[in-house]
Amino acid sequence: MRSIAIREELTGEWKNRGVKEQKDYAILTAEISKATFGLTPSQYKKVKGLKSQNLRDHMNDLELIFSMLGEASTTAIVKTKNPEGFIQNKKVARQGGAVAGKARRDLETKTGQKVVSSENYLPEPNKNKEIAKGKKK
Repeated sequence: MRSIAIREELTGEWKNRGVKEQKDYAILTAEISKATFGLTPSQYKKVKGLKSQNLRDHMNDLELIFSMLGEASTTAIVKTKNPEGFIQNKKVARQGGAVAGKARRDLETKTGQKVVSSENYLPEPNKNKEIAKGKKK
């Protein structure tokens, strides 16, 4: 729920600052993701083996937390720097994502483990087949 609220607050700030096109929101989101994870959302979906599914629905806790940190940091910077239009907001999106990216790299250094994971919450194909077979009996 908080992830959705953080995202809505950010898009509201962008809208108030002249970002109107859906494609611009996607580009700004990709900038945050690249700075946070080193991956655009489409690249991230490939890592997780997703096609049309929502990426956030398949993130583990740390991935979701760092995604939220990137967006919340971007929102905080937007509120203090008051960027206008797409170009200025793109710079701020990179800055907000960089805050989360730095924190992610720090955690990875301390744990020796990557935050980005191919793990997701898709049902396993064999389980679906077993369930379907069980229903036919």
